[in-house]
Amino acid sequence: MARPPALKLAEVLAEIRMSPSAFYRLRARGRAPRMIKLPNGELRCRRVDLDAWWEACERDTPEWR
Repeated sequence: MARPPALKLAEVLAEIRMSPSAFYRLRARGRAPRMIKLPNGELRCRRVDLDAWWEACERDTPEWR
């Protein structure tokens, strides 16, 4: 069974509506979605990891509590 393709960084940024600089700040703090660094240096994100990150963000908001 083939894995679904991982999202490119540009696709992730478009979905979460975030600038690259803001994303890299989050990533440096360990708060960005889990990313895969390819041998060519490009970043990818599995859909399941992005969905888990969204869910964690929702849990951290006051509306969730």
